[in-house]
Amino acid sequence: MTKNEVTVKRDFEARAAALFVQLAGKFEVNTKIEVDGKKTSCKSLMGVIAVGVSQGKSVILSAEGSDAEEAVMELSDFLMNE
Repeated sequence: MTKNEVTVKRDFEARAAALFVQLAGKFEVNTKIEVDGKKTSCKSLMGVIAVGVSQGKSVILSAEGSDAEEAVMELSDFLMNE
């Protein structure tokens, strides 16, 4: 399993959430995001919005499988770039 904890630096409104989910969808692995103890799939727009991903929050990204490391790295970069 690959895991990474990052702080969200970008403004995370609906458009950014949709782009994040779209990015997660390009990977075969099942990616998860955790915010304040709440977890959801990175491929679920409603889930990502529901767990409260927002600018300044610390999140944990995780994935397991063939392209897990690449998925976690790209999703982390997305959240850390403004």
